Amino acid sequence: MKILFFSDVHGDPSSMELLFERNKELQADKFVFLGDALYHGPRNFLPEEYNCMKTAEYFNTLREKILAVRGNCDADVEQMLFAYPMMSDYALLHTETAQFFLTHGHIWNEKTLPPVADGTILVHGHTHIPVLKEIEKDGKKLTIFNPGSATLPKGGFERSFGFYDGKELSLRLLKDGSIFQA
Repeated sequence: MKILFFSDVHGDPSSMELLFERNKELQADKFVFLGDALYHGPRNFLPEEYNCMKTAEYFNTLREKILAVRGNCDADVEQMLFAYPMMSDYALLHTETAQFFLTHGHIWNEKTLPPVADGTILVHGHTHIPVLKEIEKDGKKLTIFNPGSATLPKGGFERSFGFYDGKELSLRLLKDGSIFQA
């Protein structure tokens, strides 16, 4: 199963357009959205092309292929705009080759690990900073995977997303889909 991971769109439809462009090449079977769909939050600047309704329309075209979790900027009222559920704080996704714990990152993250099995891939957004690394804690080996932000990157990074080809995880630039190291 090929999975495209993205996070922190914050109401910018141009980010969704670019994700759709990248997916023409990647052909993901599933899209995993890690929260903060429409609202930009009080600490972030307003995205250049802020348009919640248009952004929600893009999200809804994925309703058959998306698995989404709630971010700290997602409100209950926003669920009315989406044709799929997105208000859970976490989700589990199992493939033939991997076990993913999906969350936004404001509750569970590298510092506050969820109760997961050895070998789990903890996937989260929230920081707007891409990460792909292995850690060992309490006798468990975990992978920490953050695709960065599709709209408002931080830490000197560019807009980014993540991809799982069924065997390997990669961080990719939104502008051209190229793989990079965080």
